[in-house]
Amino acid sequence: MSKVIEVTDRNFEQEVLRSDLPIEVDFWAPWCGPCRMVSPIYDKLSEEYDGRFKFCKLNVDENQQTAMKYQIMSIPMQMFFANGQKVDEILGAVPESTIRTMVDGILQSFPTDEKGSSKSS
Repeated sequence: MSKVIEVTDRNFEQEVLRSDLPIEVDFWAPWCGPCRMVSPIYDKLSEEYDGRFKFCKLNVDENQQTAMKYQIMSIPMQMFFANGQKVDEILGAVPESTIRTMVDGILQSFPTDEKGSSKSS
């Protein structure tokens, strides 16, 4: 079962910016074919990295305030956050290996403790 969390304009700050874990947010829309192609990758990785990395998705059609704040012009757009700050992004449908490399790099740069909380540098 996927552990990807649906985020909205209303809960974005709480779920993403205040998270103790590094996060990926998939900005997507139901009509977007490439978005549907990468969705299973995030479902898989959300299981694999459970407790160490958080995966979220935000429907840009239903949550235009957040999409505008982050200047989402093309989807799928994956933005990566750590300690409340955007740290990287990937535009477009990319292979699992590309996403995995990004996640692993962020985990190295922003390590978490055994409870899954980001360690302060």
